Amino acid sequence: MDIISIVLVVFVAFLAGMEGILDQFQFHQPIVACTLIGLATGNPTQGLLLGGTLQLIALGWMNIGAAVAPDAALASVASAILVTYHGAGVSEGIALAIPLAIAGQVLTIFVRTLTVAIAHAADRKATEGSFRAVEFYHIGALMIQGLRIAIPAAIILAVSPELVTNALNAIPGWLTGGLAVAGGMIVAVGYAMVINMMATPKLWLFFALGFALSAIGELNLIAMGIIGVVLALLYLQFAPEFNQGGGGGGNSSGGDPLDDILNDY
Repeated sequence: MDIISIVLVVFVAFLAGMEGILDQFQFHQPIVACTLIGLATGNPTQGLLLGGTLQLIALGWMNIGAAVAPDAALASVASAILVTYHGAGVSEGIALAIPLAIAGQVLTIFVRTLTVAIAHAADRKATEGSFRAVEFYHIGALMIQGLRIAIPAAIILAVSPELVTNALNAIPGWLTGGLAVAGGMIVAVGYAMVINMMATPKLWLFFALGFALSAIGELNLIAMGIIGVVLALLYLQFAPEFNQGGGGGGNSSGGDPLDDILNDY
């Protein structure tokens, strides 16, 4: 791999590390990070396959309050480099993603503890009225989060492919198999967490209908997506809560609270 590809991979890793905190452009999500690294290394198909599978595992991972979730950024970047650059199989990358995510969780807790001192320094500069210094400390703390992923990515790139291959071959089959099974169970847990947050009694019918339609072998993902969009539009058209418009009268509701406020004036 040439120097440009190496720089692109490290840059993607740097963005993924920052996005693990920002959550702005989602570069830390497996489907994005693995695909970008696959493009940088010339293996986009493997990167996309790996990222799509890891995305299902990381679906329910989120930081809530002081609770830090397993690190999807390090798991995505490191496993993508192993698969798309060092020649590991997609199944091996999936199996290694779980321990990598736990290692990344420990690493991000360490970095967040380190940035506490930076936050206090920014507070002192704020009391002095130095806004440029406050911006400098904030950007510096964010760049440390980026280096948290970029440095391990550079180390993995620097390791010879033969050494990585020998290390992967030395892993016993029962361990990789167990990690693969655990990854499949985490997929189900991730789906359950998302459904638990989104589920309402009015939407369970669509959930059951999706299971029934998925059993039809002639329907691919594109067809299922079109059916889902059509059902959503039909629901918006016929659901009573979205069709509360009344007859004449200046204070009739059209289902939009902003329209109600404007009508009062």
